[in-house]
Amino acid sequence: MTETPRTITADAADFSRFADFAETFTDEVVTHSRLEDVELPDGGGTMALIRLDNDDPRRPTTLGARSLIGFGEAVAGQLDRARRGEIVALGVIGTPGYLVAGADLSAVGRLESREQARTMAELGHRAYDLLEDFPVPTFAFINGTALGGGLEIALAAQHRTVSSSARSLGLPEAFLGLIPGWGGIWRLPRLIGPEAAARVIFTDALNNNRTMKGPQAYELGVADALFDAEDFEAESLAWASAVVRQEAEVLDRLSEHRACDTSDEAWDRALERARSTVAAKIGESAPAPQRALEEFAAGRGRDRDAERAAECDALADLMLTDEFSNTIYAFLDLVQRRAKRPAGVPETPPRTISKVGVVGAGLMAAQLAMVFAQHLQVPVVISDLDEERVEKGLDHIRSQTQKLASKGRMSEEQAEALVGLVTGSTDKQVYADADFVIEAVFEEIGVKKKVFAELEEIVADDAVLATNTSSLSVTEMAADLRRPERVIGFHFFNPVAVMPLIEIARTPESTDEAIATAFDLAARLRKTPVLTKDSTAFVVNRILLRLMGEVQRAFDEGTDAETADSALRPIGLPMSPFTLLAMVGLPVAQHVTESLQASFGDRFYVSQNLQRLIDAGVTEIWSRDDEGRPHIAESTRALLTQGSTALTRDELLVVVQDALAEEIGLMLEEGVVASPKDVDLCLILGTGWPMHRGGITPYLDQIGASTRVNGRRFH
Repeated sequence: MTETPRTITADAADFSRFADFAETFTDEVVTHSRLEDVELPDGGGTMALIRLDNDDPRRPTTLGARSLIGFGEAVAGQLDRARRGEIVALGVIGTPGYLVAGADLSAVGRLESREQARTMAELGHRAYDLLEDFPVPTFAFINGTALGGGLEIALAAQHRTVSSSARSLGLPEAFLGLIPGWGGIWRLPRLIGPEAAARVIFTDALNNNRTMKGPQAYELGVADALFDAEDFEAESLAWASAVVRQEAEVLDRLSEHRACDTSDEAWDRALERARSTVAAKIGESAPAPQRALEEFAAGRGRDRDAERAAECDALADLMLTDEFSNTIYAFLDLVQRRAKRPAGVPETPPRTISKVGVVGAGLMAAQLAMVFAQHLQVPVVISDLDEERVEKGLDHIRSQTQKLASKGRMSEEQAEALVGLVTGSTDKQVYADADFVIEAVFEEIGVKKKVFAELEEIVADDAVLATNTSSLSVTEMAADLRRPERVIGFHFFNPVAVMPLIEIARTPESTDEAIATAFDLAARLRKTPVLTKDSTAFVVNRILLRLMGEVQRAFDEGTDAETADSALRPIGLPMSPFTLLAMVGLPVAQHVTESLQASFGDRFYVSQNLQRLIDAGVTEIWSRDDEGRPHIAESTRALLTQGSTALTRDELLVVVQDALAEEIGLMLEEGVVASPKDVDLCLILGTGWPMHRGGITPYLDQIGASTRVNGRRFH
C-alpha cells in the first residue's frame, strides 16, 4: 500500500514523547496489546501475534492515548526480532466479537486545546504507519467489529482476513463529527478504489452510520480473505503462512481480488458521488463531512507524509468544534447511555409474553406483526373486518419475509418459520389467550374505544392492552373499561423494522406491570423505549407538528414556498418541511394537528390551505418538472390563498426556533418526559435529528432560543 519501501527510524519507533500526554487520561479503559509467538502452519515460521484486549468481555475495545502507545510500543518491540529473522510476520487480532470498536470518544471529547488534539492525531498515525512499514509482512485478522480507528488498524496492515460473522465494519467518522484521520481516508481509496471508498466514507456513514458485515467487506476488497467464524483464527494463520511462503496460487488470488479502478475517471465519479451525498444528507450545516470531502479530494494527489500532516490538522480543528462536542453528547450520553438506561422503568417484573395479538391487518399492523414474530419468536395473530383484508396483511408479511431471505438476511428455513408464526382471522376470539394485544386501526377515538371494549370481553384479565396511536388520548380510550389500568400507549414509527424508537405512554391508571412489560418488550424487539406521559402526540409528533405548523402558517400568510421550505436548511434536518409533509401524508398531518390544537390551543396552526389540498385530493405541495426541480403546479396554486406578510429565511428560522423552545419548555413543565435528554433522544431516533446538533435542546441553547423564550437554558 505504500508508494516505496520505507525504513523505520529510531524516532518513528519511539513513543516516549507521548507519555506526558497520556497521563491526561488516567481513567482510560486501556486496550492492551498482548504479544505471543505463534508458529504458522506448514513450516511458515514464527509470527508475533498482538491480541487487543481490555480485560472486560462486556465492554467493546477502544483506543485512547495509552492504548495507542501500548500498541505502537508492541509493534516497535518486534522490529529487532524481524530484522534478525526471528519472526517472519506480525499479526493483530482482537477479542471475540471485536477487533477494535474505534477511538475512545469520551477521551477525545475531553481534549482542551488544539495542541492536545493534534497530538492525539499524530499518535494514531505514528502507531499505524509503523504497522504499515514493518519489515516483514503484517496481517490484521478482523474477527469482529472494526469501526473507525479499529478498521484503520486493519487498513494499515499489509494483509487482512475477515470473519463471516463480523457484524460492524466501517468508517463512521463523518457521522460522528470527524474524518477518518488515522489514515483511513487516504488508504481506503488506494485499496478498494475511490468509488467504493466514497460509499464507505460518505454514503454509509451519513446513512445513519450504516456498516458492513464481514462478507460485504470481503466483496468490496477491504479484506483479502473470508473465513468462517468457527475456525477463523486457524484459517487466518494458515492463509498468512501461505502468503509468507509466497504460495503462487494464494498470491494470484490475492492480486486478482485487489484489482480496482483508481483512474482519474474513477476519482471524478467518486467525488461527484461523495459531494451529492453530503449535499443531500447534511448540506452545509456540519463541518466534518465538508472537511472529509476536502481531504478526500486533496488526498488524490498527495503522498502519505503530506496526507498525514493534513489529516492531523483536520482532526485538530474538528475535535474542538461545538459540532463534535454535540455529537459526543448525542452518541455517547444519549444513544449509548440514556437509551440503555431509560428513565421510569418500574422494578416490578414484566409479564411473560407467549402470544401477541395485533388488531388490524393494514400496512402498519402487518409491519408490527412481522417485527413481533421475528424478534419474540412467539405466535402472532392479526385480525380485520373481512378475509380479503386479512389475507392482504398476511401477503405483505410473506413478501417482506421473502425479500429478507433473498438478500441473505435470513435463511429460507428461518423465513418459513417466521411466516408460520403469523396467522389471521376475522374473529377477535383469537386473542383470548394472547398476553399482549396492540391495536393499529383507524386513528379515530370512537373506533379505538370500540376495539378495546370488544377486547376486554375476550382477553384474560391480566393481558396488557396497547395502542399504537400517534395523537389520541390513551386515557380516554381506556376510560370506559373495567380494567383501564392495563392499557398503555406503545407508539412505533414508520417503517417499523427500521425506526428504533418506541414511545411508551403511561396513563394515570397504568400499572407498573404493564409499563414494565412494555419496556421489556421494547428491549426484546431491539428498540429504544422512552417513557412519556399520556399527552397528545407524546414527544416526536408534538414537536414536528409545531415546527411544520409554523412553516405552514408563514406560507399561508405570504412567505413564498421556496423560502418557507428552505428556511430550516441551516439546522441540517434530513428533509424539508414540505417533503416531510408529503411523506407523512397531508390528511394524517392535518388530523394530528387538529388533535393538538384541541388539546393545546392555537399554538398549533391548522391550515385551511392544507385542508383545501386534502379536499381536492392533492398529495403534496410541490410538483416536479422534467428535471426534478420543485415548483407549485398551477392547479395546486389555484387552490391556495396567501396573505401579504412575507418572512425572510432568517426571520422564519428564528420563528421556528422560538416556537420549538416554547413547546419543549411546556412539555418539560407538564412532565411529558423526565428530562431534556429524553426529548433529544426521541428527536434523534424518531426523526433523524442530526447528530452534530447534539439534540434539539442543546441546539436551542446554543442559538439562544431557550433563553429568549424561557429565560433559561435547557442544560
